[in-house]
Amino acid sequence: MTALVETLELSKYFDIGRKQRVHAVDNISLTIAEKEIVGLVGESGSGKSTFGKTVIGLHAKTSGEVKFRGEILPQAYRPADFQRLASKMQMIFQDPYSSLNPRMTIGEIIAEGLRLHSTLKGTQVKSRVEEWLVRVGLHAGHMSRYPHEFSGGQRQRIGIARALILEPEFVVCDEPISALDVSVQAQVINLLSELKETLGLTLLFIAHDLSMVRYVSDRMAVMYLGSLVEVGKADEVYFDPKHPYTEILIGSNPEPDPELERSRPSTAIQGEIPSPVNVPAGCRFANRCPKVMDVCRVETPQLIPLQDAERQVACHLY
Repeated sequence: MTALVETLELSKYFDIGRKQRVHAVDNISLTIAEKEIVGLVGESGSGKSTFGKTVIGLHAKTSGEVKFRGEILPQAYRPADFQRLASKMQMIFQDPYSSLNPRMTIGEIIAEGLRLHSTLKGTQVKSRVEEWLVRVGLHAGHMSRYPHEFSGGQRQRIGIARALILEPEFVVCDEPISALDVSVQAQVINLLSELKETLGLTLLFIAHDLSMVRYVSDRMAVMYLGSLVEVGKADEVYFDPKHPYTEILIGSNPEPDPELERSRPSTAIQGEIPSPVNVPAGCRFANRCPKVMDVCRVETPQLIPLQDAERQVACHLY
């Protein structure tokens, strides 16, 4: 498969004064193939959203590289970089209300990208917006309405239309279903899957719900305290987790299928996630791991391939 997006030892730190830094993303290397959906999972505070925003340039990189079709992207984007890459890379944000300007109509919100990054004018823009409203399951007549007039699920559809109207090749979906009811989540997931097939999209899908990520993703990457601990095909990671963190995370996640739920042991993660300011030595999961060994507390495990090169794990058990 052809690599579309690659991160090479990508890190993003935030300085918070007194020579302290938040290690939000730490030395992540990940390849996303063309027309692939990679699900990125982990607890709140693990750095998933920061990783996604750094990949598409909303955060400047502290170190490392991001490549798009082999091109090394700038360390910090200038306005010209955003202009050039907007039609290639977009983001669907978590909160479908706060990410929409309440003073703009839906038609103005969705059309904004076209006006900034395309040569379409007037009736052409209006026609394209109407087309995309219908495409995401809304009505062309909704153009003159405002965000507060729509439900959460409808607002998320508006956010999807705004991001995809430029028909980008790569989209970061930053927990696009977390604020929605279960039935609406399924509708949004099905919509994204349908658009992926029709547009040939490549997605980085960030979410808490592992069962939903398994359903929508080709591969799954598990993130803990700024680092990747496991990567592999979605079904393999979900049903045969190798890292203790992945195993516990999956065990603590509700399974919508009653038969699968009964067959899995229920687990809960003990203890608190360490501070990203004072990252512990050795394995970052050691203080919470039921399988911890002496080496875990002093030596940081590297993400290494198992028998299948696509399956990687960062654990001293392997």
